[in-house]
Amino acid sequence: MAFKFVAFAALVAVARAGVIAPAAPLGYAAPAPLAYAAAPAAPVLAKAAVAVDTDYDPNPSYNYAYDIQDSLTGDAKSQQESRQGDVVQGSYSLVEPDGSRRTVEYTADPVNGFNAVVHKDAPAVAVKAVAAPVVAKVAAPLAYAAPAPLAYSAPTLIH
Repeated sequence: MAFKFVAFAALVAVARAGVIAPAAPLGYAAPAPLAYAAAPAAPVLAKAAVAVDTDYDPNPSYNYAYDIQDSLTGDAKSQQESRQGDVVQGSYSLVEPDGSRRTVEYTADPVNGFNAVVHKDAPAVAVKAVAAPVVAKVAAPLAYAAPAPLAYSAPTLIH
């Protein structure tokens, strides 16, 4: 600790002697004073610029659909959707892990909001029965005897 103090004291002495030029002090610029202008006598009305979206469609419409049937992985799903103005109608379906097919039909419009109806169809393929797991019979556990408690005797001194 004494070495650090001596080194610091030596550094201060060298700086005071002018060998090391002191760094320029950090400056602080005072903010410019606020200028207030007198209020105009009459309000000035300016025409505001209005940005016009050239891609805006007042009556949007589209149709969209896909269908996937992958026999290798068993992935089967589809979706279709259409829009006319503010009304959207569509449905999607997928195969659940239990083999059943879930189908969701939906509509959305400004008056009724989003509404969906879900249907679930029975599995297309019967689920194979799985045999009950085989349980091996295990012999009864071996008997366990607790160890005998250790006896303690005071040490004897031999002369």
